[in-house]
Amino acid sequence: MVVFIILFFHGNKLQAQSYFFERVYDETLAQASFVIGDLNTKEAIVIDPKRDIDTYLEIAKINNLKIIKATETHIHADFLSGSRELAAATGAELLLSDEGGTDWQYQFPHTGLKEGSIIFIGQVEISVMHTPGHTPESITFLVRDTKVPVTPQRAITGDFIFVGDVGRPDLLEKAAGQEGSQELGAKQLYASIQKFSKLPDDLEIWAGHGAGSFCGKSLSTIPHSTLREEKQNSKAFQFKNDEKGFVHYILNGQPTPPKYFAMMKHLNKVDRPLLIQVPIHPTLNPTSFQKAIDNKLLIIDTRNKNEIAKAHIPGSLHIENGKSFSTWVGSLIDYQHQIVLITDENHMEDLTRKMMRIGMDNIYGFVISLNKMNVALEKSDLVNIEELKKHLNKKDVQIIDVRTESEYDNGHIKGVENIVLTSLEKNIQKISKDKPVIVHCQSGVRAAMAYSILRRNGIKNLSIYLGGINEWTEQKNELTR
Repeated sequence: MVVFIILFFHGNKLQAQSYFFERVYDETLAQASFVIGDLNTKEAIVIDPKRDIDTYLEIAKINNLKIIKATETHIHADFLSGSRELAAATGAELLLSDEGGTDWQYQFPHTGLKEGSIIFIGQVEISVMHTPGHTPESITFLVRDTKVPVTPQRAITGDFIFVGDVGRPDLLEKAAGQEGSQELGAKQLYASIQKFSKLPDDLEIWAGHGAGSFCGKSLSTIPHSTLREEKQNSKAFQFKNDEKGFVHYILNGQPTPPKYFAMMKHLNKVDRPLLIQVPIHPTLNPTSFQKAIDNKLLIIDTRNKNEIAKAHIPGSLHIENGKSFSTWVGSLIDYQHQIVLITDENHMEDLTRKMMRIGMDNIYGFVISLNKMNVALEKSDLVNIEELKKHLNKKDVQIIDVRTESEYDNGHIKGVENIVLTSLEKNIQKISKDKPVIVHCQSGVRAAMAYSILRRNGIKNLSIYLGGINEWTEQKNELTR
């Protein structure tokens, strides 16, 4: 829990502002949500909740709060919002943006918010500012303690203003298929920044994402900032009276959004099934697992890349469990698949949460003892750094770097071609079936994923260089650009 007490002078009197404020941060999607409450009335609101809402119910219980309202800054593309689950579990009023025009309205019952709307949580006043650009309906919440006769003390900016960056305006076009929308969004974002810049310089900025999110290109790891600091340090604020320059800057160099963003945009906008509790999925026995294999369910092996290399199910997809698991699942897997996850017992709940946060609910079950499943296993073919060197600059071997374009451009092994992991399957025709193929990445994690994708697509003469760029540079080998 964080209780903010801010002391300042109004006239000649020292005054204090105090209310409950807690930031909840999901490192797996670099996503922040906020609980704001009145310490006297014990009422609370949750802004941009994740889908596994037990976190907020526990916060409310521990701090003797009653969640009476739930809201969002915009229709999210990177995670499945839990505002509807939270409203269903608590009876909270669901407050959502009615800005953005008819194409960007929430298509389920809610109380609409517009520019100038005010939400009261006891003595806490939360006013709505329409800040389009990242999305047409995007709103910012300006938070003020009404016992303090000054302007708002902090802003919950969602994907509008980040620490060190601003939200990208190209997602509607690149992820949701709204052709021609990115330049309009960039111009709207520019206007929103100019409008927001007129607020007090000491206004605290609490953003919806941190470093690791695909919702911007240079997000900071710092959880909050001030408007003064952003004006001084964020490049996006340096284009006063230069809309054209800003549009070019903000649209240039944005990372390719994960495939699942389009699905999140859809599911966050329309009516959908709710998950009030974190699901409990069965542990499969050998018979049920064999049936899943026979029925061609998608098997995702979430173990460490070194374990997977020693023994794995032929045809399984390898996505190592880590902070980026949700993003990789959403980037590589179709939502129509029914899924079996290979892991250990301690990670079952963690993986379920990561899957449900992006709406990937079609889990058939878990396998926690692969060596007891009575199924044939195979090893990955590995090459070490010396073997890799022997194959360099030879036409009879295809070596593929599966990192992103920007990583590749910043430095790669000479003579190695670049096919980004997320585009590997659609570029399968570029992969040789006649000569040996070696894949590598930064540390081996993505290479293991690439190996499994290629094997599933019929590439047999295949090896992994697990050491990747990290080992290559540690041994003082040169990179080329």
